[in-house]
Amino acid sequence: MIQSAILQPVVALAAWTMVMWVWMYATRIPAMNKAGIDGTKLVGSNGASLREKLPDNVSWKADNYNHLHEAPTVFYAVAITLAVIGQGDGLNATLAWAYTGLRVAHSLVQVTSNRVMIRFGLFVLSTLALMALVLHAALAVF
Repeated sequence: MIQSAILQPVVALAAWTMVMWVWMYATRIPAMNKAGIDGTKLVGSNGASLREKLPDNVSWKADNYNHLHEAPTVFYAVAITLAVIGQGDGLNATLAWAYTGLRVAHSLVQVTSNRVMIRFGLFVLSTLALMALVLHAALAVF
């Protein structure tokens, strides 16, 4: 069995993604009901069509949930790679925790105030941590 500290932030970010899923539907379903949208009658609908009918702060949760399926997929792959090759401790684990913390902070900003420049700063910092992890993985496997 692989024992690697980097797997903890991997699981933490996956768990956070599930928290965002719950938060998204806990706000979206009541907002749809309030707007008179019958989800059983929606056919071929997408998030964009709902955005027009729902308050922005409800859509922000769905936007963030989608964002947690974009760059974090690279994080999951590189973190698991580092764990498998025995490079998932020390600095790499610290970088992974930084990435996870920054992504959670990004989520909280997006789903509450949605201040774009704050989100952008958090995104840039998280991406720098992710780039460092990718570099470390590349140096180890090539």
